[in-house]
Amino acid sequence: MADTLIQLDGAILLWIQEFVRNDVLTPLFTAVTGLGDKGFIWILLSLVLLTSKKTRETGMIALLGLLLSLLVINLALKNLVARERPFDMIEGLIPLIERPGDYSFPSGHSASSFAAAGVMVRRLPRWAGIPLFLLAVMISLLRLYVGVHYPTDVLAGVAIGLGLSYLAEWIWKRQKG
Repeated sequence: MADTLIQLDGAILLWIQEFVRNDVLTPLFTAVTGLGDKGFIWILLSLVLLTSKKTRETGMIALLGLLLSLLVINLALKNLVARERPFDMIEGLIPLIERPGDYSFPSGHSASSFAAAGVMVRRLPRWAGIPLFLLAVMISLLRLYVGVHYPTDVLAGVAIGLGLSYLAEWIWKRQKG
């Protein structure tokens, strides 16, 4: 079962490289996925939310979600699982961005995006929350396009990130009393 999943992961990435990548979209897609580098866009958006009393709590909870993502994904799971990046394991796969130096599983970009966007989509008006959630989807899926994550890395990152967004809200409510 695990071998089949690993083969499917690799086949999907090679299919994306062969049939989806193109010279017109690549500059845009690499820029969009780059917004998630070190959680930059999510930290920035959370800080903007802190500037208004109406959205301050949402910004704080999103920052808490990002902190949880850093601890759980980058400091714990990536090092425990220690999965090599796909471009190191799949012959012929060419990454479109600088090769990340850490492990592959789970996707930190996906986890941080959904840890923050999960909070934002639930707490902000639809006109703001839904586009931010869609940005999280794009950042995550484009990790496949640029060839730095397996599909299972991204799926795990999304699931864990969403779970952490709920955990951040729960922690926030508990500490408020």
